[in-house]
Amino acid sequence: MRILIIEDEIIIARFIEQQLKANFNCSTALAINLNEVKGVMKDFLPHLVLCDINLNEDEDGIQIISELQQTYGFGTIYITSYQSKATIERALATKPLNYIVKPVDETKIYTAIKLVENTVALQTKYGERTSNSLPINHIELAIVRLILKGQTTKQIADTLYLSPYTVKNYRHKICRKLNLADENNALLKWALQNEDLII
Repeated sequence: MRILIIEDEIIIARFIEQQLKANFNCSTALAINLNEVKGVMKDFLPHLVLCDINLNEDEDGIQIISELQQTYGFGTIYITSYQSKATIERALATKPLNYIVKPVDETKIYTAIKLVENTVALQTKYGERTSNSLPINHIELAIVRLILKGQTTKQIADTLYLSPYTVKNYRHKICRKLNLADENNALLKWALQNEDLII
């Protein structure tokens, strides 16, 4: 399990990391500001994010998590000293797995992770990029994936139980959405260049 800790107080971040490594089979990464978060997410692809709500940034932890969820799949545990009803309501909108109230200690960290460990392990979308970062819907994404595998329009139609005419229409729509020239190889070239976004 890969766990990202987003916490602007480095001493607290290191303490949390120490507890995770002592009690769980996991790899960890730390981010103390928004720039670090963006850099780490792309390469680390965490299954679980422990995020402080009160960060010394223009955006708080809830806003950051909400934005990251548009591109990545992961579970969230908020760590915060805020206990107001309004803050909890905002946090709940991002569907967190748990919530730790500061001050953090060994027991709180262990309990919070232990309670969600199985849930995180069973979520196949956690630790992956999601298709939401692309301006195409699920069926269009399926078509692009089949194009990447070298399938013809007829083969794609057979695989997805569509007519070849429908697949052609989808291909035209995808090209328009991605601002590509509407030609046979344009979509394949784009798929090959953006393989990491679509597989």
